[in-house]
Amino acid sequence: MCGIVGYIGSKEIKNELIEGLRELEYRGYDSAGIAVMQEGNIKAFKAVGKLQNLKEKTKNFKTIGPGVGIGHTRWATHGKPTELNAHPHMGKYSYVVHNGIIENYREIKSELEKDGVQFLSQTDTEVIVHLFEKEAANAKDIKELYDAFKRTIDRLDGAYAVLLITQKAPDTIFFARKGSPMIIGRNPGGEIYFASSDAPLIGKAEEVAYMEDGTVGYATPDTIYSEPKPLAFVPLSGDKLRAQKGGFRFFMEKEIYEQYHVISDTMIGRVLDKDIAFEELSENFLEGISRIKICACGTSYHAALTSSYLFERQAKMPVNVEIASEFRYKDPLLDTDTLFIVISQSGETADTLEALKMAKSAGLKTLAICNVDNSSIVRLADTSILTRAGIEKGVASTKAFATQVMVLWMLSLFFAKRTKAIAPETVEGETSFMHQVPRVLKDALKVHEKCKRLSKRYLHGHGFFFIGRDIFYPLALEGALKLKEISYLHAEGYPAGEMKHGPIALADAELFTVALMPKTILYDKTKSNVEELSARDSTILSISPEMFELADDFILTHPHTHPMLEFFEMMVVEQLLAMEIAIRLGNDVDMPRNLAKSVTVE
Repeated sequence: MCGIVGYIGSKEIKNELIEGLRELEYRGYDSAGIAVMQEGNIKAFKAVGKLQNLKEKTKNFKTIGPGVGIGHTRWATHGKPTELNAHPHMGKYSYVVHNGIIENYREIKSELEKDGVQFLSQTDTEVIVHLFEKEAANAKDIKELYDAFKRTIDRLDGAYAVLLITQKAPDTIFFARKGSPMIIGRNPGGEIYFASSDAPLIGKAEEVAYMEDGTVGYATPDTIYSEPKPLAFVPLSGDKLRAQKGGFRFFMEKEIYEQYHVISDTMIGRVLDKDIAFEELSENFLEGISRIKICACGTSYHAALTSSYLFERQAKMPVNVEIASEFRYKDPLLDTDTLFIVISQSGETADTLEALKMAKSAGLKTLAICNVDNSSIVRLADTSILTRAGIEKGVASTKAFATQVMVLWMLSLFFAKRTKAIAPETVEGETSFMHQVPRVLKDALKVHEKCKRLSKRYLHGHGFFFIGRDIFYPLALEGALKLKEISYLHAEGYPAGEMKHGPIALADAELFTVALMPKTILYDKTKSNVEELSARDSTILSISPEMFELADDFILTHPHTHPMLEFFEMMVVEQLLAMEIAIRLGNDVDMPRNLAKSVTVE
C-alpha cells in the first residue's frame, strides 16, 4: 500500500508534492521520491526512509512557473527499500509512479530485456515506464502518446494506480486506475491534483472526481480526458484526518473493510490458477527439513497456531508453536532438521527477534513472515515472506492477522507439494478456494449493522468465553484478544471441548459465550458443548451458517464448503463485534490504553 500524488500548475511544484506526500505517509515510509518537469526537463529526487529525508534532500531545489510533477511514498512489495527501488522510476525520457502490484511484471521484464532494456531496480513498477517508451517510440503528438499509454496499461495484470510524465508531452500527466485508489482534483485556471486519498486535496482542490476501476486518461492545464467515460466531479469538503480514514470512524474500521483488498495483494503472483509459487523460496528450500517450529507473540501467535493444523494436515510435517516470550527462557532443544519460522507484523517484536537470534546461533534454517521489509527480523532471517498488508495504524491487529493466516495457508500447500504429501489435483482444488477469500471477506461485511445492533446487549456481565474447535480454537483466542484489547472487558478463548474441564464452572446468565460453529468442521461436537453452556444459563451468541435453536443471539454467516472460507468470514464478524462493543463503551479503538503497536521491549 503506497501513496501517490501529482500536480499540474504554477505553484512551487516541489512543495505541493511534498505536502501531498506528508498526508499519505501513513500509506508507506520505506522511501519517497518526486519527479518535476519544467520547460521540458525532468528533475527527480529519491530518499530512503521517512519523508523528512526527501525534504532535506530537496531543500535547495526550487521550481518557478508552470510545470507538472509526480510523487510517491513507498511500502515495499517487490524489491528492498533502497534508493534504486524508490519511485519515481525512470526511462530515457519518462518517469512513473505506481501504487499496487503488477502480477505479470516478470513476463514483461523478460520481453523488454530481450529488446536490450536495462533495468535499474528490483521492482515490478519499472516495467511500466520502459513498456510505455517502447510503445511510444514513434509517437509524435498527444493522441499517439495516449494510445501508447493505453496499450501499456492493457498489458498490465494486477492492481495499479499509475501516474506517468514524459518529455514528449511536457505539460501532461497520464493516469490509470484498476484496483488501487486514485482521486483527481481541480481548481479554476487549470490547476490539477492527483492523490491516493482525499487528505492531500483538502484545502487545495475545489472539486474532485473519484476514479472508477478501468479509468485511463490524461490531464493538461486545459484538458482532462478519461475513458471509458468522463470523470464526474463533485465539491470537496471534510477534514484531513477523516480523509485519511477513508470516511470511516476509526483506522481499525477502515482496516477491517480493506481486508478483502489486501488479501488480494497477498495472493498476487503466489496463488496461481492451479499452483502456489513463492519467488522468495528456492526449489530446495525444504532440503534437510523434517519438522517446523513457529515462534510469535499475541495475534501473530494465533496465526501460527492456526497454521499448525494446516501444516500437519496438508504437509504432514510435525509443527511446534511457541510463544516467543516463553521460548527464550525454556532452554529449548533446537535440531538443525527444524525450519524455524518467526511471525511479526512490525518485524521489531523484541521477544520474537531474540528467539530468532537463538535459532540462528543454533544453526537452524530461518524464515520470517512479516509486514515490514526493512525490519530487524527480516534482515536477520535467512529468508522472508512479506504479507503485503500495508501500514496498520490501529493498535489492535486486523488485516495483519488476515494476511499472516493467508500466507501460512499458502505456505502449507507449497510445502505439501514440495514434499509430495498431497496430489497436484488437491493443490489445484485448494487454490480455487483461496481465490474465493477476497469475495468472502467482502461479503462478511454485510453483518456490520447486525453487530452494531447486538453490541448494546454485551456491555456488562462478568466476562466472555470465545469457543471453537480445530482451526476455530485459535480464532476464538484471537476474538477474545480483540475484545480485551479495545473494550477492556474480560474475555477468554477456549477449545470448545475443554469446557467440562473447569471453565464451565463460571457459566451463568452473566457469562457471555461467543460460539464459533462452522458447518465444515466438527459442528455436532461444538453444538453439544454449546448446549452444555446453555443448560447452565450462559448467554449464547452463535456465529454459524445454521440457526442454533438454543442461542440467545445469532449472527448468520454464509454457507461454505471449505473450513478456511468459514474461518475468514467468522474472523471479520469477531472484529466487527469487538469494535462495536468498544465504540459503544466510548473507547478509542485505534489507541487502546496501555498498548503500543510494536512491542520493542521484553
